[in-house]
Amino acid sequence: MVKQLNVFVENKPGRLKAITQVLSENNLNIWLFAIQDRGEFGLMKLIVDKPQAAYLILADKGFACALKEVLAVSIPDKPGNLYKLTSLLFEHKVNIVDAHGIGIASSKKGVCFLELAVKDYAPVKAILKKEGFRSLEEEDIYSI
Repeated sequence: MVKQLNVFVENKPGRLKAITQVLSENNLNIWLFAIQDRGEFGLMKLIVDKPQAAYLILADKGFACALKEVLAVSIPDKPGNLYKLTSLLFEHKVNIVDAHGIGIASSKKGVCFLELAVKDYAPVKAILKKEGFRSLEEEDIYSI
């Protein structure tokens, strides 16, 4: 499973700089990030090359953070594939709690990172595989 680092951030100038500075100084690479505004605080979601190390370093520096397992799904970058993916999950009564994704034009691939309301991701992975989707592990993310 891919681990996503969630960092709770006070919504004020310099907080994102502080997070990225800590990661940079420790030679940790950010592959993907998303930021959600929640008023006085925000949530920065990160996919990084060494999630456990990033978590420990940021927590040690006083940042409130958590690691979450998310399902990373590779899908060909073409119209309708996100609809196909979300329809498949809906048909199997799998609720998407949170999601973000990226399209990589040079490789004609997309990757969706999904937090699902399930305790065990294995059955969902099997459903996706049967329908032609590829779930990714952390080492697979390195090659995208």
